[in-house]
Amino acid sequence: MRAFFCDPHSPWQRGSIENANGLMRRDLPRKTRLGDYTDDDIDDVIWSLNSTPRKCLAYKTPIEAFAINLGVALEM
Repeated sequence: MRAFFCDPHSPWQRGSIENANGLMRRDLPRKTRLGDYTDDDIDDVIWSLNSTPRKCLAYKTPIEAFAINLGVALEM
C-alpha cells in the first residue's frame, strides 16, 4: 500500500483532517484538558462527528459509508 505523508505546517495538503479537527474543536476547544471529560462525554463527541453528513462521502455520514463499504445493513 502506498502512503502519503504531508509536509509539516502544510494544512492545505490534508484538508479532510483539518476539517475533522475543526468539527472536533466545536465541542473540545483548544487547551481543553481531556481529563475534565468523562468517557461518555468523549463518546458523545465521537458520535456527533461520525453522524454528520460529509460532502466528500456524497452527503452520507461516515457511519453509513463504513457500513456500505462492509456490505452490511445499517439500522439507526
